[in-house]
Amino acid sequence: MQFTFSAALSPVLVRIAKMAAVVLAVAVFNFFLVHAAPGDPALVIAGQSGSTDEAYMAKIRADYGLDQPLPMQLASYLRKVVTLDLGFSHRQQRPVAAAIGERLGPTLLLTGTAFAISLLGGIVLGCLAGVRAGRLSDTLITVVSLIVYATPVFWLGIMLVLLFAVQLDWLPPFGYQTVGAGLTGWAAWLDHARHLVLPAITLGLLYLAIYARLMRASIIEVSHQDFVKTARAKGAGEGRVLWHHMLRNAMLPVVTMAGVQAGTLIGGSVVIETVFAWPGLGRLTYEAVLQRDYQLLLGIFLVLSIVVSVFNLITDLLYRIVDPRIRAV
Repeated sequence: MQFTFSAALSPVLVRIAKMAAVVLAVAVFNFFLVHAAPGDPALVIAGQSGSTDEAYMAKIRADYGLDQPLPMQLASYLRKVVTLDLGFSHRQQRPVAAAIGERLGPTLLLTGTAFAISLLGGIVLGCLAGVRAGRLSDTLITVVSLIVYATPVFWLGIMLVLLFAVQLDWLPPFGYQTVGAGLTGWAAWLDHARHLVLPAITLGLLYLAIYARLMRASIIEVSHQDFVKTARAKGAGEGRVLWHHMLRNAMLPVVTMAGVQAGTLIGGSVVIETVFAWPGLGRLTYEAVLQRDYQLLLGIFLVLSIVVSVFNLITDLLYRIVDPRIRAV
């Protein structure tokens, strides 16, 4: 048992080491990318405070290390990253970690809900379309999936707001909670859930269409395999064939695609959070770009790279569970 546990743990440790190397490389790349932007960061900071005299500019450069050569700035930044010090936001006037920590929860809530909606809905609709290929239900699912995939996500969000918030008045149009309501307990949770519905559905519908199409094609391909024909020849019902034989094998491409796109959900949330005024990392990134808050941008990019790497690690582990043959590799 100890040998088996060690054998299972070793690939995980290797992947964690690779993940750390990737995050470090992304941190270095983001540092040079942000510093390659035109303009003087010290001039931006001084301009926002209303003073641009030379003495004050020199003080700002010294406080933020901008008077040092670029390699020394990079070394100082990496030392701070290793110690989990993301710096200080001149625009927010507080530590970058505090600003990101405040927005990370709403973003993970939004993207996690959208990911669950897209993955579960895509698998269910893809299975239905695959087992009924060529029939009316398959045609409807295919056509609707293509329409949703071709629709701009911001336009879809606006249309959902007009329908469910303005016309029907079922859901709130924007925000994270009802301002000034002072709700607590279950009432507060329900209020958050009502505000979450429209942005989560809007963000999830695009990926739901992708997973549905991919699952349909995978189900059709697996249905022609010899082990499926053998199961049917032995008298197994269609439900048992689908659940015990086809589904697990057909999910492999979907799991792979979902792992790759899980991280892009956070990037896609920039538009959704702006449309629905959702106080998450996407909206914070947009504000940091407009305000040229370099320290905040570097912190956001670093956190996003860690989140994406964690998603990829989880995908690798899930892939080993879905397909036991991977464990021997």
